[in-house]
Amino acid sequence: MAADALLAPVFLPLAGAIVAVLMPARGGRVAALVVALLVPLALWPLSRLVSETGGAGVAVAGLAAPLGIELYADGLSLLLLWLVALVMLAATAHAAVGPGSERASRAFWPAWMILYAGLNAVLVSADLFNLYVSLELLTLAAVALVASRGETGALRGAMRYLLVAMLASLVYLLGVALVYAATGTLDLRLAGLRLGEGGVATAALALMTLGLLLKSAIFPLHGWLPPAHASAPGPVSAVLSGLVVKASLYLLYRLWFEMRPLPPASAGTLLAVLGLCAVLYGSLLALAQRRLKQLVAYSTVAQLGYAMLVFALPVAAAWQGTVLHLLSHGLAKAAMFLAAANLILRHGGDHFGHLPGSDARMPVSVFAFGLAGVSLMGLPPSGGFLVKWQLLVAAWEHQAWPWVVTLLLGSLFAAAYLFRVLALMFSQPRPDRPAPSGVKPSVVAEYAALVLALLAIAMGFASAPVLAVLRVPLGMGP
Repeated sequence: MAADALLAPVFLPLAGAIVAVLMPARGGRVAALVVALLVPLALWPLSRLVSETGGAGVAVAGLAAPLGIELYADGLSLLLLWLVALVMLAATAHAAVGPGSERASRAFWPAWMILYAGLNAVLVSADLFNLYVSLELLTLAAVALVASRGETGALRGAMRYLLVAMLASLVYLLGVALVYAATGTLDLRLAGLRLGEGGVATAALALMTLGLLLKSAIFPLHGWLPPAHASAPGPVSAVLSGLVVKASLYLLYRLWFEMRPLPPASAGTLLAVLGLCAVLYGSLLALAQRRLKQLVAYSTVAQLGYAMLVFALPVAAAWQGTVLHLLSHGLAKAAMFLAAANLILRHGGDHFGHLPGSDARMPVSVFAFGLAGVSLMGLPPSGGFLVKWQLLVAAWEHQAWPWVVTLLLGSLFAAAYLFRVLALMFSQPRPDRPAPSGVKPSVVAEYAALVLALLAIAMGFASAPVLAVLRVPLGMGP
């Protein structure tokens, strides 16, 4: 049962990718929708298994560590698998009804399903090399999706993403090679037990961390993210910001809190400082933008900074707040990008000058954008509020005043750039302004964004069952 439960989230999207390649153009879209509906159903047995046992593992082909490939899922894996399933369901529905979906389907839908499989493979893999393969599968599919429009800007953004991602993969792989040379295994837990301390362990962790920071677009290694967002289709931006960068962060947490449960305090502080800089820099750049997708993209750079503060606050409250942040931010940011895509489609552009009058023309998308913004700002009763509260409690108890100030300033900056956009959406267009040149999105596209935004708000009410399945890593205080 464990094998089927762990393999299904990976092999269902892979099967969908094969079907999308073999079938006519319309068939790829249908296959993607079927897979997006089946994966949440396939997660129920795994959810029951993890809730009963605390974790589920299986050795592929019966070959266990140190040489075999093992799959494993615990509470953190399960929560992120559900995040992927929900966001991919909404984004797939949005992409399936979007303009040009049939034209792009021959290349778009196989890459979409491969990205889905890569995301789930990262979340259930338990050895460093299989994680590398899964990250590569995920990255190459994401690059193909960014370039799927075939426009000059899309190809330029995709090429930048590809070059940075390949550099990140090479650096990460060098760290994996050092781990294998020192321990004779690639299993995450076994390698941690054998690696010990010293120069090799430090170099391996530093290399893998650098590679994952590049893939996660953590300041100052974020330069590839805004151009990729600007040129990608709306559903791709939603998945890229809500899910893809989280896969590398997930692996970063596994390395620091599982393979190396007691990392050096100085290194953890350095990572947290990068997060602090990301919050402030990304927020200021978001305030300076004049285009909607660029604003949301730089908001992602800022919001990712909160996920780094846990490295300097290794306590249960900070860990719980960080996991809630991964979930609520994934839902809210995906909703925001889908809503932005709807607005851009209706107005024929993403410049702020197109936004006045949006509340009358597209009330559902504006409402979804606003609800997502409530969570990103950390206003009650959203999931984002609980995130900020948990992190503030952890920082206050440890008298980590720079982190307290950063959390408060980040919320104020988020309110500034999001209220600025919302004010434009609710303003009256100028009489001499030409009518919108775009087309009205479908009902499915609008409500896909709204459902995700509502789920981000619901996280504020459903945190207890979410945290009940989460295990606090070893080495963290109460």
